[in-house]
Amino acid sequence: MDVLAALHHYLVEPVTEQFFGLFDVNGRLCLAFLLSSYSVAWCLFRFRSARGLTDARSFWQFIGGGRVYLHRSALLDYRYYFVLAVLKVALVLPIVGLVDPYVLRSADYSAFFTRLWGARTQVGDNLSLSLLFGLGVFLVKDFSHYWGHRAFHSRYLWAFHKVHHSAPVLVPATASRTHFLEEVVEKLSDTICIGAYAGLFWYACGGEISRYTLFGVTYMVFIFNGLAANLRHSHVWFSFGPLIERVVSSPAQHQIHHSNAPRHFNKNFGINLSLWDWMFGTLYVTQSKPETLQFGTGDQDVERYLTVRGLILTPFIDIAHQVLSRKRSAIAIIDIERSQR
Repeated sequence: MDVLAALHHYLVEPVTEQFFGLFDVNGRLCLAFLLSSYSVAWCLFRFRSARGLTDARSFWQFIGGGRVYLHRSALLDYRYYFVLAVLKVALVLPIVGLVDPYVLRSADYSAFFTRLWGARTQVGDNLSLSLLFGLGVFLVKDFSHYWGHRAFHSRYLWAFHKVHHSAPVLVPATASRTHFLEEVVEKLSDTICIGAYAGLFWYACGGEISRYTLFGVTYMVFIFNGLAANLRHSHVWFSFGPLIERVVSSPAQHQIHHSNAPRHFNKNFGINLSLWDWMFGTLYVTQSKPETLQFGTGDQDVERYLTVRGLILTPFIDIAHQVLSRKRSAIAIIDIERSQR
């Protein structure tokens, strides 16, 4: 591959595809979903203004204005949205490709269950099964993401997930502020979990069942992306209320997850559903009255995560420091034990 071909493959194509992704309903940052989210924000602004519940004099001020959308961190998120596309092609896909040959597919699971229990009669594809299959895929993926999210808040993986939490202001593009190794883990876990579920489902139906889609997108994803999903990474407080928030995650709940207040730590890991948080004790229910929140990971990290280089390299530096620190501590303990003999 010559230089121009490599440049086109690793830089031009990913950036171009990422740009056109703004018009693709497969992604949350599609302009249609951004418009629906900020339409909800406009309605909230009008509602609160009429009742004297906000000090904002304009809609621009209500959603955060220049202090949020022109903040250095937000400007980094806009750039990193395209940088991540390059990282996916250059690093994520090659790393996933190394592991991918060893990952079982839906057909492998179907074949395994067929050998174990015998062949099933073909049920046939129909709308009810497509809806059920699509719902199951959504639940399995959301459940997998909940536990993956919790795992990345653990001691050593936190260094990589901290990249996402380092943003001191939230804009929709902050959703893409993820480390490329977290992208690798997510892709592999999706492949494994959905592959196992689809294989079992297809075996039970005697053959492959397609998902029901809207505009080419699995209907559950389309519905949830349309429910003001882009307000999760924003400064617009939108609570669903204590009843709904035990099942569906609201923008306010995800903002609580990004809060740097100790009382909010390790709460609301759910991506689309807060049902998992309710079931496993990590739920924080919000009220209609906005809470005063600060985002980010502390003043000591502000400069460390305000460059593309910082977002990519800082986790590796922190991990190296942790490993060396533990090694030094272990050596010190051994030296003390020897001196006491």
